[in-house]
Amino acid sequence: MSAALENAAARAVLALLRVVHRWPLAVQARLGWTLGALLHALARRRRRIAERNVELCFPAWPAERRRAVVREHFGWLGRSLVERGLLWFAPAERLKSLIHVEGDVQFAERHDGPVMWLVPHFMGLDVAGVATLLYQGRYAASIYQRQSNPVFDAAMRAGRLRFGNAEIFSRHEKALPLVRAIKRGAAFFNLPDMDFGAKDAAFVPFFGVPAATLLAPARMAASLHMVVQPVVAKILPGGAGYRVRFLPPWTDFPGADDEVAATRRINAFIEGEIARNPAQYLWVHRRFKTRPEGQARLY
Repeated sequence: MSAALENAAARAVLALLRVVHRWPLAVQARLGWTLGALLHALARRRRRIAERNVELCFPAWPAERRRAVVREHFGWLGRSLVERGLLWFAPAERLKSLIHVEGDVQFAERHDGPVMWLVPHFMGLDVAGVATLLYQGRYAASIYQRQSNPVFDAAMRAGRLRFGNAEIFSRHEKALPLVRAIKRGAAFFNLPDMDFGAKDAAFVPFFGVPAATLLAPARMAASLHMVVQPVVAKILPGGAGYRVRFLPPWTDFPGADDEVAATRRINAFIEGEIARNPAQYLWVHRRFKTRPEGQARLY
C-alpha cells in the first residue's frame, strides 16, 4: 500500500473514532469486544505470540485456561482500540465521570521532589495517562513509541497532549530532554515492561523467564532521587468505565539494591498485578524476544 493510501486509511479510522467516541460506553464496549473476537480469529501471529507468552508465564495452568485468557485478552484489546477515541476526543467532564480513581492521587502534586509513576502495560494504560492529567495538578512527562504512520502519530501526540499539562518524548530521542523536564518539576510517567533489546538492559526474571528489562527506571530513581509511585489501570465491564489505582509510593527505591535487584523488584510487582488481572495485560507484545547469548528463540 502506498503512503498516500495508508494516510487516507488512517484518516478514515480517525474519523470513525470521532463518531464512535460520542456513543454510550456500553455500546463502544460491545463494538470493541466484537473487534477483539475478529482480531483473535484473524490476527494469527499476534494470537500465537499471546498464547506463547501465557504459556511461558503460567506453565502450570491447564491449556484451556490459557486459551480462555488469550480469548478474553483480545476482547479487552479490541475495547482499548475502539475506546482510544474516547480518550483522545471526549471532554474532560465526561472522562472524569468514567474514570474512577483510588489511592493517593495527589501524591505527586504534594511531593517536593522528583516523582516517577510506574505504569505497567495493561489495556487501560492510556486511561492511566489521562487520570494523571485530570486528577492532579503536577506537570507530566513521558516517552512514547513513535508510530510508523505519520497521521496516527500526529493523532496520538495530539490526544495525549490536549490538556496542556504534559509533554512527551520519542523513544528514539536522547534522554537529556526528558531529564531536563524532570529537573524542571515534571513527574515522569514511565512504562518499564517492554523488550527493547539488550542495550541498557539486563536479563531479569519475569515469571521465572529471563526477560530483557530496561535498567533505566532504577538508574533514574537513584541518580535523580525519585520517589516511585505505581499506577495501575483496569477497564471495567460494559459501560462501568475504568478504575485507576494510585498505589502507595516506594520511598525506599532502589534503596540498598543494585540496579538489577531493583529492576527485579519492578518485575515482581508487575507479576503480582498480572495475577490480579491476567487477561488485561499486553500479551501480544513479544516480551521475551531478546534472548541471552546461546539461548534459543522462544517465538
